[in-house]
Amino acid sequence: MGVRKDSVVANERAPRARHRMSQPSEPDEELMRALYREHAGPLLAYVLRLVAGDRQRAEDVVQETLIRAWKNAGQLNRATGSVRPWLVTVARRIVIDGHRSRQARPQEVDPSPLEVIPAEDEIDKALWLMTLSDALDDLTPAHREVLVETYFKGRTVNEAAETLGIPSGTVRSRVFYALRSMKLALEERGVTA
Repeated sequence: MGVRKDSVVANERAPRARHRMSQPSEPDEELMRALYREHAGPLLAYVLRLVAGDRQRAEDVVQETLIRAWKNAGQLNRATGSVRPWLVTVARRIVIDGHRSRQARPQEVDPSPLEVIPAEDEIDKALWLMTLSDALDDLTPAHREVLVETYFKGRTVNEAAETLGIPSGTVRSRVFYALRSMKLALEERGVTA
């Protein structure tokens, strides 16, 4: 048995294809190609307006619309006139149904970005404040005063000098030595910079 020629195969398939078109349960492929050629472009333009320019969503809606047309090919064959109003109505309903389903169910969010952000822990904050307060107690009263005025109350050197009644040069000097003493006191408590 030799290789058949394409024309022989085509002639053998032709009666089956004609038979298939007469059955309403199986859609006509040529009808679907024609629907796509004639209506896919205008339908996509229409749906793009409905979905605020989201091209991927619009393409999904057009595809779903054409699938529904494929499933209802028997009705489309019997329809008289243009099928575009039917396609537009189906596409609009798909968009509306999609909108309603998104409104009914909250959007799922990937929790992985939240895992990267450290949660503020009140216990850690309380322990840090206790350690800081304990380290401040190790300083001399003069050093503690200038740190409280400049770092904790946020005053400038000149404002701290005016509040404490000492020259600004003295405030600078005390801040320098107070920070050095504070660093040592924190290191003794296991806190490193």
